[in-house]
Amino acid sequence: MNKRNTQQRRHLIVSQLQQQGELSVEQLAEQFQTSEVTIRKDLTVLEQAGLLLRRYGGAVPVPQDFIADSSFEKVSKRKLAIAKAAAGLIKDHYRIIIDSGRTTAALLPELASKQGLVVMTNSLGIANALRELENEPTLLMTGGTWDPQSEAFQGQLAEQVLRAYDFDQLFIGADGIDLARGTTTYNELYSLSRVMAESAREVIVMLESDKLGRKIHNLELPWAMVKVLVSDDGLSDEAAARIIEQGVKVIRVHA
Repeated sequence: MNKRNTQQRRHLIVSQLQQQGELSVEQLAEQFQTSEVTIRKDLTVLEQAGLLLRRYGGAVPVPQDFIADSSFEKVSKRKLAIAKAAAGLIKDHYRIIIDSGRTTAALLPELASKQGLVVMTNSLGIANALRELENEPTLLMTGGTWDPQSEAFQGQLAEQVLRAYDFDQLFIGADGIDLARGTTTYNELYSLSRVMAESAREVIVMLESDKLGRKIHNLELPWAMVKVLVSDDGLSDEAAARIIEQGVKVIRVHA
């Protein structure tokens, strides 16, 4: 099964997983006559999409209580809707940065129709998924020190690499929004986010509305650094108006 059939293979993996309850990387590699490395990439992408859970040596289905939980379903749909709207801002041959995170990872399938992209990321999962796209964007990695909390590379080396380039856009998530200050994060390591923002002409924040109002001390990006906020229609008119007052374009999508 060649690269053009990647999506078909992943669809079959999810279908078989629901039927059998558990699948191993070795079993899938043999079935699809491909490498175990390729299967691991498939499982990573499918897990980021909320379609399975990784386990050592394989994968298991998403627990039924998660599937039955309507709020879980809404979150998944919101992420996909936000990602589709954000991808609409990307033009062919753009040079973009994609920060680590589940919401930003949802952007990846939407990049398949874009040509000539150059993509920098600090996430191994995002890097692996980008390699599977048929349009084969040029991939750049920040390198740096691995941070298990953010599951991404951080530190001075990553910042130095970013400063050596210039980009059209940065796509980044957030743990919360402070309407007066900007985006906030639980992570103490947020200096890389600032460098990413400084390296891009436009900063696009992708964020679900339920993160509004979280009391988080760490200011990640002040509004002055943000060009566009893409959220869902759960973001109130009042909140959107206050963000627009800060000079930020707000895009709200229905999910």
